[in-house]
Amino acid sequence: MDFRNLDKRLITILLIVFVQMVGASLIIPILPLFAKNEFGMSPTLITLLVASFYAAQFIGSPILGRWSDEVGRVPVLVVSQIGTVISFIMFGMAGAVWVLFAARILDGLTGGNIVVAQAYVTDVTPKEKRAQALGLVFAAFGVAFFIGPALGGILVALGPRIPYFIAAGAAAIVVLMTVFTLDESLSAQERAEHQAVAKRLSFPQALRVRPLMFSLVVVFVAQSALGILMATFALFGEVVLFASRPELGVGLLLGVIGLFQVITQTALLGRAIDRFGETRVMVIAIIVRTVGLGAFAVTGTVSVAVVACALFAVGSGLLMPTVQAVATRSVDDSMRGGVLGIYQSTASLAVIISVAVSGVLFAISPHTPYMAAFVMSIVSIVPAVMLVKHHIRRPQPSTT
Repeated sequence: MDFRNLDKRLITILLIVFVQMVGASLIIPILPLFAKNEFGMSPTLITLLVASFYAAQFIGSPILGRWSDEVGRVPVLVVSQIGTVISFIMFGMAGAVWVLFAARILDGLTGGNIVVAQAYVTDVTPKEKRAQALGLVFAAFGVAFFIGPALGGILVALGPRIPYFIAAGAAAIVVLMTVFTLDESLSAQERAEHQAVAKRLSFPQALRVRPLMFSLVVVFVAQSALGILMATFALFGEVVLFASRPELGVGLLLGVIGLFQVITQTALLGRAIDRFGETRVMVIAIIVRTVGLGAFAVTGTVSVAVVACALFAVGSGLLMPTVQAVATRSVDDSMRGGVLGIYQSTASLAVIISVAVSGVLFAISPHTPYMAAFVMSIVSIVPAVMLVKHHIRRPQPSTT
């Protein structure tokens, strides 16, 4: 994709996503240890806290996605971002375990901001360039994850609650940016047309669209592996990798993931799609990701963990934009927001289930969750290959 010719609206939404994700990602390495050290929560309860966000997102994302098709992207973005601000403030002021759960559930219910941002990107991007454009969104994620977790690990030294208030400030900045700098991507006529069809696509109907069904299966299995990693990574870092300051160490490792995602999505993704096509890139991505998860399953050293993070990041950087692009191209444009809502809801369901069991797996052994993730990642190759076969039978428009 030629960066010099990017739509200004795309640049604006990428900046919004970046600031949003810096705030969100800086709490990732500190939340599990915050819950453990400040509230005495067990690993099983901590993973349920993580899962509560995705359970709420499972409910909220399809609704917000369809709503954005009907009333426009910008109003829904503003509402969801305000929910994020409130949730971070609740974390910073929490005095009981139930407040932590309430904050995560609120953020999950209103957490359609990324779904709507991705729908916005598909609005302003031609179909044949959606994978690359969505790759830029994930590149913004990557830059944020390069900065945010390491920043969180540093800020926690100022106090265990300080990072949450800073994250709330970043989210508040995003609200202002959205209100004052972002133009609506759907015209009044488009919204009126979308209202007639936006509610038609349900989960059962989505499963009858074969490429969309295969895409949802890929993301479900792949996100199950990711959920296990997210829920246990900070605990794994404390027990296995770092003898002191685990928050900083885990934050830096997440920074490695962010860095390699940026490299992948800005330098590799477009070339890979041009050469192999979206569906074949998905298969390659899953294989690379699987190798990274396998390295986590056997490592006890920081050096191997760095390599595992890099491989996982490259695989994820190639996988997520391509599977989303295939999903959005499988239905009428009037259902883009609804499809992305179903897509995100599927990903959330996968994370709910995997996070809920990850604490039990971690209790068996710190490496057990990563072995399970490794096996699930292997399984996700099957639906990806089915997408390749479907693509060969029914060729998609060229991405060159």
